[in-house]
Parts: sequence; C-alpha cells; structure tokens
Amino acid sequence: MLYIVIPVFNRKEYTRECLLSLRAQTNQSFRTIVVDDGSTDGTDQMLAEEFPEVIVVKGDGNLFWTAGVNLGIRRALELGATRVMTLNNDVVTDPRFVEQMLLDAERNPNAVLGALELDAATGEPIYGGETLNFRTNMRRDLLEVLPPEKRTGLHEVTYLPGRGLLIPKAVIDKIGLFDEKRLPHYLADFDYTSVARRNGFPNYLNYNAILSTYPEESGQTLTRKHRSLKGYYQHLFGIRGGGNMVNFTHFALKNCPAPYLPYFLLNGYARRVVGYFLH
Repeated sequence: MLYIVIPVFNRKEYTRECLLSLRAQTNQSFRTIVVDDGSTDGTDQMLAEEFPEVIVVKGDGNLFWTAGVNLGIRRALELGATRVMTLNNDVVTDPRFVEQMLLDAERNPNAVLGALELDAATGEPIYGGETLNFRTNMRRDLLEVLPPEKRTGLHEVTYLPGRGLLIPKAVIDKIGLFDEKRLPHYLADFDYTSVARRNGFPNYLNYNAILSTYPEESGQTLTRKHRSLKGYYQHLFGIRGGGNMVNFTHFALKNCPAPYLPYFLLNGYARRVVGYFLH
C-alpha cells in the first residue's frame, strides 16, 4: 500500500488544491497523511471539514521539512505501508500521476522514483532531473540535453527532490529515514536519494508522472526577491537558506568520494557565497 506524506505549515489554499488533485487521481490505491506542523491559518479545521479521508499527524511547530516527513513516514509504516511518497503541499498532481508512478514502481520495485515538474502558470517543464559529476561539481540538466521526443519513460539521475518522491519500503529498511539531525530542511531529499543510490537503489526521473509546481513560492526564490544583508545571512546559514553552508558541508561529507572532496567543497562554498547575487 502506498502512503503519501505531505508536511504542511499554513498556506492552506495550496494544501487544499494539492489534496483535491489527489482526490481526482485515476488510481486511488493510496492513503494520504498530512503532517500539520502547528499551522495557524485554519488548516486543521479545513482538513477536518473538507478532507475526512486524510490522516492528520500533528507537529509542535518546530519540525521543518525533514522531521515532518519522518514523522509522517513513521505513521505510514505503523499502518502497513509498502511504499511511501513524500509530496509538498504546493504542487498539483496530474490525474494520472499516481497511476504512472505505481505502474513504474511495479516494473522497478527497488527504484526510487521522482516526477517531471511543470510550471503551474505556464505549463512549461521546469525540472526533469539532473546528474552530478562530483569530480567537477558540474550538473547536467536532463531538460537541456533531452529533445522533447525523448522526454518519456525513466531516466537515471544522481538524486531526486522530495516533492513527488516514491520510496520503496526496502529502501527505508536498509538506510532508515531522512537525516533530520544534520539536514533539517534543504538537501535532505538529495542526500537521502544519493545514499539510497549508493546502497544499490537506483534513482529515476519518471517523465510519465507529472506535477505542476509554483517555483516563485519556493523559499530560495522568496529570499532572493528582496536582497539584503539579513537575507544574505539567511541564504548562507538559515535553516531555510538555499545556500546553507552547513547543510552543503554535511551533504558533501556524506556523498562526495574522498578524492574529489576538497575541490567539491571549495567550489561549492564559492558558488554559495556569490550565488545569492547572481540569480
């Protein structure tokens, strides 16, 4: 049984739209768990009144993404989950999203699967996976190298984001849950899927499974909209900072091959120091 885990904090309109899209899925062989981490905007009431089928797990307001996801996964495992999917609340699932993910999960039972992402405003593809060369710290964006006719089926990648991430129970049994201690928010998903890959579970971007997302609402984008010294500090050291130096260090130490680590770290630090002002 598939359990979909959605961590939320406020933004109930996004949560409502996401849950309505799940309710419209062509394949309903799943249950949904929402981890409400202390929302103050009426999310709890909305869930109770409009989505009685959803399992709600309460947080204390201090979970952030990683601990919230882990709390939901633990509940899913208690209920007998054989597969878990992490999903952000600011996404809308295509009606055949679950159908396509489960179809390819059956064909590739040991694989970790991610989804093609479209911009909800334009319908244009904005994320189709990437590969990372640890030796050079260079990323290869699949959307830039795959012609439109090849954007179908499964494509192997180095890691996957947590929005629409399908994880077989075998992966959890072998490597455990997300690293909430060292990576409380950003990079926990890339780290987890990288660790899974190194433990024999391939990562595939499933171009047949589609999500619509709101890139302008990401924490990184919002931080850069109004650049300031405070925003720069948050970018480099805040829990929600997209360029968090500590998080990057933990990711590198865990996943980069030792011979490439010095350059990977130095290059990564330099990119984060200047990247706030370049995007």
